[in-house]
Amino acid sequence: MSLNSVNIMGNLTRDPEIKYTSSGKSVCNLSIANNRVYNKGSERVTEVSYFDIEVWGAVAENCAKYLKKGSGIIVEGRLRQDRWEKDGKTQSRVRIAANNIHFLPRKREEGAVQEPVSVAGGSEAAQPSEPVAWDE
Repeated sequence: MSLNSVNIMGNLTRDPEIKYTSSGKSVCNLSIANNRVYNKGSERVTEVSYFDIEVWGAVAENCAKYLKKGSGIIVEGRLRQDRWEKDGKTQSRVRIAANNIHFLPRKREEGAVQEPVSVAGGSEAAQPSEPVAWDE
């Protein structure tokens, strides 16, 4: 038995990057910053962590269309480890494969606040099961 579940909230550190597989599936790469604030003695400390997120299908399209650097999001997903060989050494990285993305409200120029938007999708169904070739 195993469990692999992630829920995290943060702000985009750059604009979304969307790509398409050779079969036409869309994938969007996001990067968020997440702050942890805690007390160390009498000092208040902020620890910032950065996470890479991968979103597939219609959710990827909506992320690319509606999000930009600084946008707040809540991500529901799972951790995924990629492994590859480079110069004879095994490399790896862990990123979040998103199932759902919730867009957090942001202020409009007039000062009104937008309603939050939820974008649901299935990373399992949308992700290819074998390596893909990217169209650049």
